[in-house]
Amino acid sequence: MPKHQSHRRTALRLSAAAAVLCLTAGAGSATATAADLGAGRAHRGTVVSVTPLALLDAQQATTSVRDAGFVTPAEQGGVELERVVYRTVTPEGWPTTASGLVALPHDPGPRALTTVEYAHGTMAYRGEAPSVADGPNRAAAVMFAGDGFAAVAPDYLGLGVGPGTHPYLDAPSETTASTDLLVAAREVEARHGMRADGRVLVTGFSEGGAAAMSIGRALQHGQVPGYRLTALAPVSGPYDLMGSELPAALGGQLLGTEAAFYAADLVVAWNRLHPLYGSPAEAFQAPYDRTVTDLFDGEHTDEQVAAALPDSLQQLFTPAFLRQLQHPTGKFAQMFRVADSVCQWAPQVPVQLYDADGDRDVAPTNTLGCKAQLAGAGVDAPVVDAGAADHNGSALASYPLIRTWFDTLAGR
Repeated sequence: MPKHQSHRRTALRLSAAAAVLCLTAGAGSATATAADLGAGRAHRGTVVSVTPLALLDAQQATTSVRDAGFVTPAEQGGVELERVVYRTVTPEGWPTTASGLVALPHDPGPRALTTVEYAHGTMAYRGEAPSVADGPNRAAAVMFAGDGFAAVAPDYLGLGVGPGTHPYLDAPSETTASTDLLVAAREVEARHGMRADGRVLVTGFSEGGAAAMSIGRALQHGQVPGYRLTALAPVSGPYDLMGSELPAALGGQLLGTEAAFYAADLVVAWNRLHPLYGSPAEAFQAPYDRTVTDLFDGEHTDEQVAAALPDSLQQLFTPAFLRQLQHPTGKFAQMFRVADSVCQWAPQVPVQLYDADGDRDVAPTNTLGCKAQLAGAGVDAPVVDAGAADHNGSALASYPLIRTWFDTLAGR
């Protein structure tokens, strides 16, 4: 979950592990052969390694969830947590690996498990990912697993113990990393003598809210054989960067430090996918042109990144690049169109959108825009408003409600 100011971070993030494990072998590179590329696609979702993380009884699971700030009923049972490293692909389609968390009920009985996929929010530091940090993103998975679901929480590419850097707000690679973890989870469940019933309830917060919509679209389109989309519950996602988020950031409606953090992350990450500038000085004003790229290497904490950035987009970007950001052309415009298309489809399952009027990280107009796009496709997606809560508060308020809704949909 995104958080850069210490008073907000306390409620939503426990400290990360003291050190992150070394990167898993298997990263793609420019020298990969065509045979490697084909093999990477053929074996997407194959498990590379499984690392047991914790076995929680029902009381410990309840404590974990409540200590993260979620006000929920007591967990029904114990939870087994495992880090899974699995094969997936880079944004260019080359074979690589990623990591993620699989949380399973300790003793579900003979019934097949309905799956909840939880997509986490923005983070700069790989050590905050669900499979590494014992914090709120892990607690969200524990919440659902303790309630009897199989919960999977992808770290995404370049976070957790996966190689490389994170392609922030790149919906296609967030989707492949997330759906490939669903495939890997089958093998993990089989090792425990469990099986999935094929239903997937998809949720996610902030960056993960937009990712959840894209993951749901892939499931509905049959891109993950054996799984079917059952419901969507995204929370406070940046679904409309050009129409909502960027204007709100430039207009002072969002927290300046947060807006600079997200915008810097976006531009650095997208420049790695497709060159947007020849040198950082073309995009970033001094002194940030000399530091900003290295800040988003996955090894700097969110606090370190935030402390090294200004408190407005106008101070961060050169005037010329700021104009380009507001009026993108070519590949840059295409990348925005892809990012802003996550709600441009017609889910054939129940959808509920969650946000908060007090959010000054992700403008609530993003949610209204998503609702309008879904309505244009004939889909009624009610908005559940958490009121005056801030960005992270929207998640704390929403997830207990989502858990109850998912219980109803799963016939509990």
